[in-house]
Amino acid sequence: MFGSKKKQKEKLISTYYKVKSEAFDFDFIERYFLHNDKLDVLQVISDKTYQDLDLDELFMFADRTTSRVGQQYLYHILRTIPKHKKRCDRFERLIGFFEQNPALKVSILLQLAKLNHHEAYYIPSLFQKPYMTKPTWFWLVQLLSLLSISSVLLVYFFPQLIILLIFILVINYIIHYWNKNNLHQYGGAIRQLLLLNQVAKELLKLNVLPEDHQELSAASKTIDSMGYRMSVFKLEASLQSEIGLLVDYIFEIVKALFLIEPILLFSVLKILDSKRAQLHQVYQFVGETDVAISISAFREGLAYYARPTFTEKQQQIAAREVYHPLLDNYVSNSIELHNKSVLLTGSNMSGKTTFIRTIGINVIAAQTINTCFARELVMPRLKVHSAIRISDDIMSDKSYYFEEVLTIKKMLEESRSGARNLFLLDEMFKGTNTVERIAAGKSVLTYLNGEANIVFISTHDLELAAYLQDTYSLYHFTEVVDHNTISFDYKIKPGSLTTTNAIRILELNNYPPEIIAEAKQLSARIHNSKP
Repeated sequence: MFGSKKKQKEKLISTYYKVKSEAFDFDFIERYFLHNDKLDVLQVISDKTYQDLDLDELFMFADRTTSRVGQQYLYHILRTIPKHKKRCDRFERLIGFFEQNPALKVSILLQLAKLNHHEAYYIPSLFQKPYMTKPTWFWLVQLLSLLSISSVLLVYFFPQLIILLIFILVINYIIHYWNKNNLHQYGGAIRQLLLLNQVAKELLKLNVLPEDHQELSAASKTIDSMGYRMSVFKLEASLQSEIGLLVDYIFEIVKALFLIEPILLFSVLKILDSKRAQLHQVYQFVGETDVAISISAFREGLAYYARPTFTEKQQQIAAREVYHPLLDNYVSNSIELHNKSVLLTGSNMSGKTTFIRTIGINVIAAQTINTCFARELVMPRLKVHSAIRISDDIMSDKSYYFEEVLTIKKMLEESRSGARNLFLLDEMFKGTNTVERIAAGKSVLTYLNGEANIVFISTHDLELAAYLQDTYSLYHFTEVVDHNTISFDYKIKPGSLTTTNAIRILELNNYPPEIIAEAKQLSARIHNSKP
């Protein structure tokens, strides 16, 4: 692991508050999330929204977990919004326990570090996935094992049986190595399960969740009761690391001769199959303990944070000094909504899209890890949907516009689902002409704004502001053009954008004079022709 216990403590303490520098293997990290049931959640964050809001970056920034179990569980937490506050309340009780008992935190981290091996990623497969089916000819394995035992016992009295024993050993070796693939599939996970249970028992001694102690203790004892059957998997790992090749080879012959591995493996799988709920319970207990410590460490590294305040009022968000946690030089903003959505105008790079992402990330983090990147955040419980990053799908021959149409159609369906929703959109219908873009945009945004939903939309189409000012609060971001420089303050301002600087920015970037002159003339003509 890390060497001596003292060095391990020092390393854990030195890295506890820091962002991890290791590579993140999301194919393994997401396994628990992908196969876990989603029955008790308000929303599973879609892949689209996950990518739009850069939640993989948020995960890597927030991840201070010590074990692979905790890392998988944290990913699951960030991808699922619960229906109620029970999950977050449990985290807060755990965080409070560690804050009151700081001396115990290091000893708990040492326990969790036992589950830092890559094989620990496979533990969920023991309670989430169906096991391989025992072959119909498995009775032959049991018969051959019995014949091997009988031959060994009788060979002293009947030396000629050595020939039969050699013949059986050859057959058994074939079966033994046939089973190696099965053992590889489950052996590492079973070894890690034994470690997981050891860690759980140490945590239970601390009584960190007294309300669940009896139930968790019973689940842990259930795994303990299978320990002697699973001991061969632990013994094999121990032997490989502690003895020479000769002894290891002798042990391999013994296992092959008596077909110990296939018999024990299928025996263990049969028992594990009937104890999936208990395995999941112990896994979840260790995972949420690690996640609680991780959230606590993550919060301490933030410039400032707040716990959310949830309200039953519809279409209300009050965010004070809210910021984007992934930006080093963030600019905080404040906004307050009452029975209206938000329409943002402004030029490119002025901060519109970043602000929309800031709201989305905060609303998700508030409901998943009970942490807001703000001085204060008041909001109802919301499902979050986004249409920010959209691109052509060349493989399926779908244009940008068609991809956008399908994405927004899903939003329209969700808007009438009966749940409260937060819709985040950036520049709707960019793939079509101005007149139809504004007409379709106004109609869609009016529809999405119904049923107690909240919409945040950014646009360059200033005409939309006039059409939606009764149902949308208007805000804007703007740049400052001073002589030959352009600067941005990234501060949100009330009202719609009244000035545009696009042509001026072209001029500052040394576009040919004839282009600038013609653009200004045409722009003035278009504006004068508007009713």
